[in-house]
Amino acid sequence: MNIGLIGVGVMGEPMAKNLKKAGHKVTVHSRTVGRCDALLPLGIEVVETPGQVFEASDAVVIMVPSHLEVDQVLGRSSEGAIAAPVRDKTVILMATVAPAYSQGLAASLAAAGARYVEAPVSGSRQPAELGQLVILASAAEQEYIDDVQPLFDAIGKKTVRCGAVPTAMRMKLANQLLLIACFEAISEATHFAAGIGLDVQQFLDMAQAGPLANDVLRSKVAKLVTDDFAQQAPIRHVAKDIGLVCDEAAQRGVWLPIALANRSLFSEAMLAGQSQDDAIGIIKILRRGR
Repeated sequence: MNIGLIGVGVMGEPMAKNLKKAGHKVTVHSRTVGRCDALLPLGIEVVETPGQVFEASDAVVIMVPSHLEVDQVLGRSSEGAIAAPVRDKTVILMATVAPAYSQGLAASLAAAGARYVEAPVSGSRQPAELGQLVILASAAEQEYIDDVQPLFDAIGKKTVRCGAVPTAMRMKLANQLLLIACFEAISEATHFAAGIGLDVQQFLDMAQAGPLANDVLRSKVAKLVTDDFAQQAPIRHVAKDIGLVCDEAAQRGVWLPIALANRSLFSEAMLAGQSQDDAIGIIKILRRGR
C-alpha cells in the first residue's frame, strides 16, 4: 500500500518504521523540524506539507495531539469544509478526540469525497515499537476497514471493529479511563509504600507477583524505582484524554468521581510544567503534598 503518516512523535515514529518494515511505501510529514531525520535512512519519504502526503498516498494516518491539529492538517474550516486533497483517499484518524468531533469530521470527509476510518489505538511507545498496538476501528462501511487492514496488521496485534463512528472513539475513552486510573493507582501506591517506610523495590516485586500484575505495572516498575520520568505515555496526552472522558460523561449524565479526581491531578501536573513527563510523573505532585 501507499501509506501516508502525518504526525511523527512518540507514537508516529515507531508506527512509520513498522509500516515500512511490512513492505509498504511510506510518506511522512511532521510539524517539528528534524523529527523525521531517523526515518530517512530507512527509505521512508519525508515531505514538507500535509498536502504532499495526501497526494503521494492512498491511505493517510493522522496521529497528532488533538482536534486542533487535525483541522490544521486537513485545512478544515469552522464550517467543516476541507481544503486538503482528500478525494478518493482513506483518512484514518488515530488521534484521540471527542466523539462528537469525530462524528462531525466523518461528515466533512464524506462531503469532500474521502473515506473515513476512525481508529484510535490502545498502547503507548513500547507497544508501538513492537507492533503490538490494539486498534479500535469504526467506519460508515466495513469495507473501508477491510481496505486498510494490512496497515493495521503492520502496527497492531488486534483490530477491534466497533461499528459506526464514533463508537471506536467512545471505546477508546472507556479504555483510557481504566488505563489512567491504573497509572495513578500505581504511582499513588508506590508513594504510599515509600511514605510508610517500605522498601519500594520489594513492594513492586510483590505487586508483580500478585493478582494485579499486568503489562502497565511491569512497564513502570523500573521507572518508579529510579525516578525515570522519560515519556512513554506523556502527561500532556493523559491530561487531554481524561478531560475528554469527563466531558463525555458529563454530557451523558454519568458520574465518574475518580476520573474527576484524576483530571484535577493531571491538570495540576500540567500547571507544574510536567507536560513532557511520563504519566507516573504525577508522583511528584503527590510528594509535594498538601
